[in-house]
Amino acid sequence: MRSDNLYELPAGLPVPQDDGACDHLTGMKLPPLKLRSTRRREVDLSSLRGTTVVYIYPRTGRPDEESPPGWNQIPGARGCTPQSCAFRDHFEELKRAGAAQVFGLSTQDTAYQREAAERLHLPFELLSDGKLEFARALKLPTFEISGMTLIKRLTLIAHAGVIEKVFYPVFPPDQNAEQVLSWLRASQ
Repeated sequence: MRSDNLYELPAGLPVPQDDGACDHLTGMKLPPLKLRSTRRREVDLSSLRGTTVVYIYPRTGRPDEESPPGWNQIPGARGCTPQSCAFRDHFEELKRAGAAQVFGLSTQDTAYQREAAERLHLPFELLSDGKLEFARALKLPTFEISGMTLIKRLTLIAHAGVIEKVFYPVFPPDQNAEQVLSWLRASQ
């Protein structure tokens, strides 16, 4: 079992700073790549109609394993589970505010993501960018820890495959869904 609470953000986490690594994204077309989904299908985000919300997170933890050493000291790394739970809790509101679809995306494999989606009762799919093809195509910011290359936390809102809004850096992660909801309501 973990020595901390996976579902809560601990006090004193370092706040990520905007390093400009996502300044180029607004107005870009999403790459035509097929990403494996927790619902056993492939999703090409560039081909979706309407407004798509994609929250991108480094990695969800599991209740039976500790985070990588130093995880809480990396600005913006901690909080993937609270962020996913917030998107779950605001899912219906997001749809009413105009989100045709909502996805989470990480570099974790689909089997790992499926465990999280089931445990957290997520009403939306998680997408795997295990080969970092999506991240590289969009030049998304990454970091390395314990031999893993992970994508820094950010959220994209796209309409008909074109990025309209980028949230970066995202902090605290458990409030990101509310920020997205506010943006969607204001843009209607």
